Parts: sequence; C-alpha cells; structure tokens
Amino acid sequence: MAKEILINSGIREVRAAVLTGGNVSEIFIERLNKKSAAGNIYKGKVVKVLPGMQSAFVEIGLQRAAFLHVADIYTGNSDELSYEENISDDNETNENQETGEIHSVQQHYAPIEDILTEGQEIIVQVAKDAIAAKGARLTTHLTIPGRYLVLMPGYEHIGVSRKIENEAERERLKDILIKLRPEGMGLIARTVSDGLSLEELSADLEYIKGVWAGVETLIDKSSAPSLLYEDHNLIYKILRDVVTVDTSRILIDNKADYEKMQEFFINHLSNLDLKIEYYQGDEPLFDLYNVEIEVNRLLDKKVWLRSGGSIVIDQAEALTVIDVNTGKYVGRHNFDDTILKTNLEASKEIAHQLKMRNIGGIIIVDFIDMERVEDREKVLTTLEQYLKEDRAKTSVVNISPLGLVEITRKRVRDSVTRIISEPCPYCEGRGVIKSKITVCYEIMRQLTQLAKHHNGAKILIEANEDVADLILEHERESIDNLESEYNVHIEIQQNQSGIYDRYKLKITGYLM
Repeated sequence: MAKEILINSGIREVRAAVLTGGNVSEIFIERLNKKSAAGNIYKGKVVKVLPGMQSAFVEIGLQRAAFLHVADIYTGNSDELSYEENISDDNETNENQETGEIHSVQQHYAPIEDILTEGQEIIVQVAKDAIAAKGARLTTHLTIPGRYLVLMPGYEHIGVSRKIENEAERERLKDILIKLRPEGMGLIARTVSDGLSLEELSADLEYIKGVWAGVETLIDKSSAPSLLYEDHNLIYKILRDVVTVDTSRILIDNKADYEKMQEFFINHLSNLDLKIEYYQGDEPLFDLYNVEIEVNRLLDKKVWLRSGGSIVIDQAEALTVIDVNTGKYVGRHNFDDTILKTNLEASKEIAHQLKMRNIGGIIIVDFIDMERVEDREKVLTTLEQYLKEDRAKTSVVNISPLGLVEITRKRVRDSVTRIISEPCPYCEGRGVIKSKITVCYEIMRQLTQLAKHHNGAKILIEANEDVADLILEHERESIDNLESEYNVHIEIQQNQSGIYDRYKLKITGYLM
C-alpha cells in the first residue's frame, strides 16, 4: 500500500507521521532537549562491577550511569555469536536504527569480574535509552547502520535480513556480502537491500566504513567518558530506516531540512521513485492531514472500535495492560460470534496502537473470554498477522483459556505517549485522586488531634470549595462538639485550589 511521510520540523522539535492509504500508521517525535542516545557509541569508564548481578555500571556522560550485562559483552570469541540466519534487521527502526541485532548463543559466560574492572575504559553502544528510573542499556556488540547494510566492526560474519524470504535472493546477497566484507568486519544486508546490485551495496558500504574510520580515530584521542559517534537525527533516520519502495512522497515544512533531504536523496536514494516536496501552505501540515488529532488521541486510554466495542490501554512502568470490551456492541445473533467479531477487530487496533504509541516491553492483552477453541486460535492468528507489519521485533505467547495473551515488543526508548506527557501534578501520576468525602474525614481526624493538643486555640481550615461545603454541611455538629470540649474556635475558609486534597490546618492564635 502506498505510503506518504509528513515531517513537521521546528526549532526544538521534529515530528514525523507515516500515512498508509491516507491513514496515520506511525508517529515519531524527537526533541532537542531530550534526544535519543540509542545507537550512539561512547568511550565509557566502568564505575561499578556487580558479580551478583553479572553486570556493571558504566559512566558514559549521561545523567546516570548506564547498565551493561555480561551477555552484552563481546570477548572476541566467534562461538559467542549466532550465524546469519539469526541475524536480522528487525529491531526498532522507528526509534533509532535497524542495526541487525547480534544474538549471543552461548548460555554460559565468563564471570563479569574476570572481564571488567572498576576504572577500566571500554567502547560501548547504547542499545536502549534510559526509561523511567532505569539507566540506558549498553552493549559492546557495535553496529554502524547504513541505508542498505549494517557494518559490524570486530566480527567475521555475514547476515541477511530474515524479512527477505526468497531463498535465491538470500543466496545472491550472501555472495555479494562475501565479496564486499572488509577484513575484520561483519556485514548484514538489510531488508531494503532486496534486489540491489553489488555496486549499489558497495557505495553504501564505503559510506559506513568512513563513519567507522572516524570512530576509530576518536577512540585513541578521547578520554572517558566521551561520545565517539552520534546516530543521525530523526529526519535522516526517516530517510535511512523508514522510507521503502512503497513510499511515494515526503512532505516537509522546513526549507533548510528540505534541502538537506534532497541532498541525501540524490546521494543515497536515487534508485527510488520518490518525491520530496517543500510544503509552504498557510495551514499547519499536521492539521491539513488530520495528524494533530491523532497525536492528541495518543493520550486517550480508551480507544473505540468501529463495532462499538473498545480497548482500554493502561501503561505502567513494568508492563502495559490492554483490556478488550464489547461496550455498546451486543450483536444481533449468536453471542459467541459477537465476542469473536469484537476480539478480531480489537486485534487489528491493538497492533495499530502499539505502533502508533511505540509501546514496548511486556504487553498483556485481556481479550473477551471465548468458549470455542477455534475462536481463540483465530484471534491469535489474526493478532500475529497484524503484528508482522510492525518493524519492531514482536513475539506472541499462546492465548490462555481466560483469553489472556502476552506480547513482547522490543523497546529501545520511551513510548510516544510518555514523550508528549508527564505525570499529573494533581494525582501524582496515580490516575485517581481522593474523593471529597475522604478528604473531609481526613481533615476531621487531623482537626480532632489539633484541638485535643492545643486547648483554647483558634484553628483555621483552608480547603477546596467543595470540601469546605461538605464539612459545613455534614460535620457542623462535630465541629461544635470540638469547640465545646476543647475550648477552641474553628473557622473554615475556601482556598483557590481545584484539588480536593490540597488543604491546610493552622493555629492562628489563642482565645483570651
């Protein structure tokens, strides 16, 4: 299906949207004050080795030390690496790169305390951005992505993307990689290399070899911690990782970035039938194509389905839970068919929302309970089919009798939702606040203690308007009793806070 890419480029923020068949299918956001470090290469210093966790913390110059597990340390043993069939380029291209992860096949590693020591300098690459309270995750398996190839310094292997399924084409590409592979380096052919000539792949290789040469120069000159290689900004990542043969047009609203894109296109994408256009219209680009509406909808927990059912998305730090409901849809005939239809529709929307919001990690989907085994199998197959369209690496665990499905989706950086939002200052991110009656009773308990220990005091209660009215309406007798028993005077004032649990109790003086 034909794709268009819209890019809204501002001074401090760049946003991109992929339109598939006229509908928004993916959204990307990059901000100058919070750029992704994923894909960057650093010269770091080991600050702590933890034998009990078989991991280490490495200072690379970010806000907090980054995490390095023993499984992500390459010691130069070729037996540690899986071969080309297990090397793919399907990690999260919408976030940083389509590098082709290098998988370790051995289950037993040398103890990390025998590999690293505190104070040791080490060359590392950020595999995953810092998310919430967790620091960035590192690897020593370095990769330099190009448009068509991925260079792996220090390796002797070749690989072809698993998404290229034609065996004849896979063999052709392997033959080319064998001819092109530089001494002491490995190569991966990315999905978009399908059908390309040796000359086209060779040109891409020369570019990424030049990038690595620059890194090598800096390794000896730089002291730890220091940045050796910074992955491209969002605009270049779109050209490198998102554009495919199905992309017909890119529309961008920034003249300078438009000219840079044109230059990149001429040098690297001239084989594509792609138009890059500078948008100069009066109406904002994202408004013109209704993308702004979709961005705002990313904050909605509830997403309605066409049938009247809905899915509810709850993102927590450890996992995301998605609940499927029939809602207004009750069907006309068999109830089992109604449930099946809702679950099938939800499967498509769930796959769409995971891409749109870039939700990663563990996702638990609570489908509506299905009695028929064949219905459960159909829903699972449908979900897997839609998830195949996702560039991020996903896996699905079989559906349980209760309708629960576990999905894992590779997470490289924060979700779009978390990028454009922050915890509510009123509820502190809990999603709920204390009810006014709860706050009313809380105030009365504190008031009783204050009166008991400050005989003869003048006590002022400053509370939200609704809470103050509730106290006066329901607790007038209790207040009179406190005034009589402890010889205190209690006054209630409304404050300007719109939040129920923002209140103060204070002693303003004493009765004569």
